[in-house]
Amino acid sequence: MNGYLSDELAWTTMREQRELAQVTHRDGARASSQAVAKPRANPGAVVSVRELRKTYAGGVEALKGVSFEVREGEIFGMLGPNGAGKTTTIGILTTTVRPSSGAAIVAGHDVTREPLAVRQAIGVTFQESVLDNDFSGIDNLRLHARLWRMSPREAEERITSLLEVMELSDRGRDGVRTYSGGMRRRLEIARALLAKPSVLFLDEPTVGLDPAVRNGIWELIQRLRRAEGATIVLSTHYLEEAENVCDRVAIIHHGNIVALDSPGALLLSLGVEVLEINVDGEAERASRLVSGLRLSQSEPLVVGNSVSVALADGQGQSARLVETVREAGVEVAGVTVRRSTLNDVFLHLTGTKANQNGA
Repeated sequence: MNGYLSDELAWTTMREQRELAQVTHRDGARASSQAVAKPRANPGAVVSVRELRKTYAGGVEALKGVSFEVREGEIFGMLGPNGAGKTTTIGILTTTVRPSSGAAIVAGHDVTREPLAVRQAIGVTFQESVLDNDFSGIDNLRLHARLWRMSPREAEERITSLLEVMELSDRGRDGVRTYSGGMRRRLEIARALLAKPSVLFLDEPTVGLDPAVRNGIWELIQRLRRAEGATIVLSTHYLEEAENVCDRVAIIHHGNIVALDSPGALLLSLGVEVLEINVDGEAERASRLVSGLRLSQSEPLVVGNSVSVALADGQGQSARLVETVREAGVEVAGVTVRRSTLNDVFLHLTGTKANQNGA
């Protein structure tokens, strides 16, 4: 594509902007007629959610009264398996899904009464790509800069800066269809940051990527917080990867928040180490023996022939636990002591693994 954008494409983007304004004005007016007063958010909270519920057609209850706040400048993670309610929550906060009840304030604006104002204050990357494969990386960003009504000069300066941060400067003029999965994801994030949003929403930013590329995206998210100063709200089912990135996390299961705190505090509440005892049958009996010693704040879990228990001092307490199991006549096939993770927290809270598909 020659030049900044063709006149025809520019006209198209202006038309789409007008249509968006008409739709959001209509939705906002309807919501205003149904609401009496705008809910208040606590000072310092960029996102405030109160008793958010969503029931889809057919009676599927995706959210069951979710409440949380996101502080200015923090990276806040919503963690849980597929189907937990993470994407529905982000959909409501970005005004693409209407809640059944409850309230949500984003950047000072009510998501149901002021959807256009919310959209003007946020950036979003969805699970599904919104990039145009027929455009280059730069032209994709130029298109979205027009949608945000940025001046050509401002847009070019911002695009150059973001491509450098995303390590895409040398590929910016190449067609998006030639990009790898990780490059496309970085370009998606650049697109969401174009207008310098107050809040950046990332819905499963590393889904479908291999482990090495996922690690690169997590490192990028941390750099963005330092470089851009934006508040970042992300969802992921890779709990262990997110624990080194997020300041606080909400663990979501079947539409409910089952835990909300910093990763360090959640790990400390469970136990800093996990003892796994592999037995040759009689796992339930071994679990009862371990539970009877009361050395853990949580009950042991049985998965197949493995019994796992979280401990405050794994090396110091594990020997006693293993000895008790052996003395009772249960054959121990193997013993492992490792550092606990957020996936262990989720497993002990729900009895299921966070990286398995939900309903």
